[in-house]
Amino acid sequence: MSSILNIGVLALNANQAALQTVSNNIANVNTPGYSRQQVVLQNIQGQYTGSGYFGKGVDVLTVTRSYNDFLNRQAASAQAVSTADTTRLNKLNQLETYFKVGSNGLGATISDFMNAFSDIVSAPTDLTARSVALTRADEMASRFNQMYLQLDQMRIGNTEELKTAATAINDLARQIAKANQDISRSLGNGQQPNDLLDQRDQLIRNLNKYIQTTTIPADDGTLGIFIGGSQALVLGTTVSPVSIQLDKYSDLSKAKLAVAVAGAPPMLLDENTLGGGEVSGMLRFQNQDLLEARNLLGRLALAIGTKLNEQQALGIDLNGNAGSPLFSLPALPDGLAHVNNTGTAALSLAIQTTPTSGVSAFVATDYDVVFATGTTGTITRQSDGTQVAFDTAVTNPVLIDGLELTISAGAAAGDRYVLKPFSNAASSISTAFASPRGLAMASPITAIAGANNAGTVTLEGLRVDAVPTTLPAPAVTLRFIGTGQYIRSDDANYAGLVATLDGPPPLDPASPAYAAAIAAHPAGERYTYVPGQVIGADDRTTNLPFDPATEWSWSLTLKGVPQPGDTYAVDVNPYPQLNADNAQAMLDLRDLAMFDGGPLTDGYASAIAVIGTRILSAQSAAAVSADIASNLEKERTSIQGVNLDEEAARLIQFQQAYQASGKMMQVAQTIFDTLLASIGR
Repeated sequence: MSSILNIGVLALNANQAALQTVSNNIANVNTPGYSRQQVVLQNIQGQYTGSGYFGKGVDVLTVTRSYNDFLNRQAASAQAVSTADTTRLNKLNQLETYFKVGSNGLGATISDFMNAFSDIVSAPTDLTARSVALTRADEMASRFNQMYLQLDQMRIGNTEELKTAATAINDLARQIAKANQDISRSLGNGQQPNDLLDQRDQLIRNLNKYIQTTTIPADDGTLGIFIGGSQALVLGTTVSPVSIQLDKYSDLSKAKLAVAVAGAPPMLLDENTLGGGEVSGMLRFQNQDLLEARNLLGRLALAIGTKLNEQQALGIDLNGNAGSPLFSLPALPDGLAHVNNTGTAALSLAIQTTPTSGVSAFVATDYDVVFATGTTGTITRQSDGTQVAFDTAVTNPVLIDGLELTISAGAAAGDRYVLKPFSNAASSISTAFASPRGLAMASPITAIAGANNAGTVTLEGLRVDAVPTTLPAPAVTLRFIGTGQYIRSDDANYAGLVATLDGPPPLDPASPAYAAAIAAHPAGERYTYVPGQVIGADDRTTNLPFDPATEWSWSLTLKGVPQPGDTYAVDVNPYPQLNADNAQAMLDLRDLAMFDGGPLTDGYASAIAVIGTRILSAQSAAAVSADIASNLEKERTSIQGVNLDEEAARLIQFQQAYQASGKMMQVAQTIFDTLLASIGR
């Protein structure tokens, strides 16, 4: 009888514990990180009698939580990757808003500026047309400045967000370390502290929103938290704080996550090893996507500004002076030295000028320079990994992608530098003068047909390629000695042949004497004429070498059929105020192949296309990672989460068992009362 009462009491307590646990599950159905708990009951070993073993009731062994370590880690990791992809996509979408299209975009501003030269071509002396062109130039420069400022503000804002995230990571790490301490102490009681374990798991999930982690359990119940592959963030109760630092080149445009282990100086982590989390997404955006956008914008500004300055220098302004630079451009920055360099070399950049201008070869990228010895090494294009070897003992400056890299003495083997030619190029581009008279819209030279020409040869084009330091008269006369041959006045024997042909008496082109005189002239000074073929200033045979410092460089194109004695002379333009050939040359730059083979006016569109491609890639990555994270989270919660329907059924189950246990005790009491009554008789 006492056994029945004891069994009833034990059953009542066990079912009460089960009801309490189910009630706790229901109460925490919406609590983040809560894992469903369950009472583990065990049968108390029966007592032996001659009639066999009689059970002695039930006992509460422990309270467990529904938990799958593998799914928990997989879900946290997938959520970190999804957060990184989503963060990067959001940043790229914000970046896209700065690269506007349509009439308000930089592309339209560039086109408006270039098209403004057409009005000058129509009216060379019209100061209003020149004022409009200069205004358009100023608007374009201002738009470059504004876009650079927007991108730089975005960089600053992203860096501040990274610092805020680093603070949050350190705070969560300290909370995890505290949870480790509490769990380790609680395990000394012999039971699992389910609520503390849930709290720590939730802290780790929250941490993975900022940075992806891996966990390694210790024998004392603590968890080691590692980031960046193998760097300890939390070991037991010890925290290694993280921070946002500059890279080892002190590059202000980049940011790095650093961890200080055991009080050591912060160690920079490679963002490619961080995996996921907001920090990974923001670092990838700043160090790759935003950097490329800055380079695309800078290349556009530097190439257009430089090319317009080059063309401006080939013209004459309304004051009769050679054209001065139209745009003021920032100087290209020197190479940034790695903090561990042992040498003292300085690396300086300039735009290639010889053998031709380098603006059409620009690539929107940074470059890594690594020295193998004091004079040799490689330059690596960061955008695609293309390498160029150099040896300053043989060639210095080194030419690469339209740039000249001058390397001073003092480099040591292993020294590293980074070159950033375009990152800040759009920051301070501006118009260099305010007077419309300063626009050099006239060509300094002209092509003049002989007054007595009898053939049909006419001018197809004349282009100034370079203006010498000194400005001598560039007069060069081409004299046709037949329909397919000509001689040049800047050759040594030109004057003698002309004197023979012109007499007195003048020789008849059909006479044997004429033919004999031509045959006697040096073959090297007789040039073949092909209609439409370019004739260059430096094509002559004698009086070499051609000196660009003292001689004009030009390209002349003629068409038609000449007759013997016809001439065409390249000479100083006598009426520069009425000429707009250089304005036409400016206008023709619209179609110049400049940006990765595309025309100048498509440079902005190609930049937008690059950013658009990155956004499409980011959208795809974000969609895939979000789907994976969602599925894994559903699997995790299906095991660890609380199902109200299931808990309601279990509530009824344990309620009935509790009531039955109470009835058992009531029966025991009735039996006891009957026994007492029988004894009393």
